[in-house]
This record gives sequence, C-alpha cells and structure tokens, in this order.
Amino acid sequence: MGTFVGHVYPGLFLLSYGLYQAVVVSKAVIFNDSLLHPSSPPGNRGRWARLWQVSYGGLLKTLAGSVLIAYEISCVKGGLILMNRELPPRFMYAKQWQHLTMFVLLTLHGCVDVTSRNLLPQRCLLLEKGTLVLTFSVLLLLLVSHVQDSEGVELQTHALLILVVALLTLLLTAALWTPAAVQLSVIETFLFQMMGSWLIQAGFILYKPVTGYPWQDDDINDIMFVTTFFCWHVMVNALCLLGIYGVSCFWYHCHHPSVRLTGSRDTPCHTSAVGPVYKLLQEVEQSEKEDRALLLPQSSP
Repeated sequence: MGTFVGHVYPGLFLLSYGLYQAVVVSKAVIFNDSLLHPSSPPGNRGRWARLWQVSYGGLLKTLAGSVLIAYEISCVKGGLILMNRELPPRFMYAKQWQHLTMFVLLTLHGCVDVTSRNLLPQRCLLLEKGTLVLTFSVLLLLLVSHVQDSEGVELQTHALLILVVALLTLLLTAALWTPAAVQLSVIETFLFQMMGSWLIQAGFILYKPVTGYPWQDDDINDIMFVTTFFCWHVMVNALCLLGIYGVSCFWYHCHHPSVRLTGSRDTPCHTSAVGPVYKLLQEVEQSEKEDRALLLPQSSP
C-alpha cells in the first residue's frame, strides 16, 4: 500500500462503496423505506426480487479485499516473510503486514455480510454491524501505528485520514444501538466518500504530484495546503451526496410518480415509537365517535 497504486485502488473501492450507499440511502429517504430491510423496486417480483436481495456490498468488499491481498503479497520481492533468519531474528515488512491485516479484515467483513444476508435463515444485523465496528477499530489502531516514522506532508495527510476513520468508528459504534437511524446512515455514507476520495488524493500528494515536483516537508505552505485540500474534499463530497439525492428524486419522479406521491405501498415505514402511539390515538378517537353516535339517538326527544 506504500505506493501510488496502493493508495488509489483502496480509495477507489471506498469511494465506489460510498457512492453506492448514497444511492441506497437516497432511495430509502425518498420512499420512506427501511434501510435494514429494503424492499425491491416496484414491479420486481419472483426471480428478479431475489437478485435485488443479494448483498452486492458484501460481494464488493470480498472481491476488493481479495484483490488487494494478492496485490500486497505480489509487491514484496522474495515473498512476505514475518521474520528474518539472522540472530537475533528481526521482524520484517512491518507496514506490509499492517496493510495485509487491513485487507484480510475487509474480506472477512464482506464474507460476514454475504453470509448474514443470503445464507443464514434469518439476517443477523448485530453480527454485520459488530464486524464492521471491529474492522474499523482495528484499522484505527493500525493507522495510528502506521505514522510513527512519518513527518511533514506525509504525517499531515495520514493524520487527516485518521480523523475520518476515528469519526467513522464512533459513528458505527453508535449505530449498534440505533441501526435504523437515517441520519447516522447519511453521515456514514459521507464519511466513506471522504475516506475514499482522500486516499486517492493522498496517492497523488505523496507519490505523483500534479506539478511533477515533490511536496516539501519543511515548507509550511505545503503542509497548510494539505488541510486546505481536505476541506475542499469535504465540500465536494457533501455536494456530491446532495446531487445524488437530487438526481434520485428526479429519476423516481419521472419513472414512478405514483409511488413518489403515496410512499412505498409494499413496505412498512420506519419503525419508531411514534407509530403505535398514533395508532392508539386513532383507535381512541374512533371509539369516541361511535359512543357519540350511540348517545345522540337516545338524547333526541
């Protein structure tokens, strides 16, 4: 991962996953659908409905993790060994082993997603969310250790990446108790986009500068502009998320106008504490109306 490709490929995967999640979250918000148990699009029944229920996110994580594992191993000449044969023996390729650990966790998380959604008799949401929290907690620890020998521009670039991962870890931990909260899903999607786009940017900053000249660690202007670029990524990703929501609204307005007006007819809305109370109030009002209807004929002369 300590190369241009090693930063850009994981960044492209995370950015693609974030954009995919942005489409999923936009659909759930527009149709007032459930993020935990999304319904198939209108008209999709039978065999096509099964395709809609496939965990494409889990398959993408498994495939991307496997490819990155193979790439990381192939980048080490002579093979990825743990310790040398000298006396006393020393650990070898510390950063490569950290990268490999990240990619193995990504692959395992993808396998857990596919198993939970498509192989188990009943989906285990706690298993999926718990594995995701574990993955990012380990990733955060590895990144903190990863920058021990960094300085200047590289340190600033990775420190901002650690900030995104830390926020995402806290958010995913909070989502264990409120998995159906749409607000947390929107912020989670945004942070995945940020993590992916910033990894791509880090590849260009550290290995292939646009100007053709390397960034200077002793120049305070270069270090300050790293943070400026990060802020630009925040604004661009926020506008991208808003744009995906707008395009989704326009798309469903043109192709499913009746569903847009009435909400999702085939799926229940988000479960919350307001629903049962509202139903209870409706039942009380209905019973009061019936009592009044019975009393009116008795009170008339």
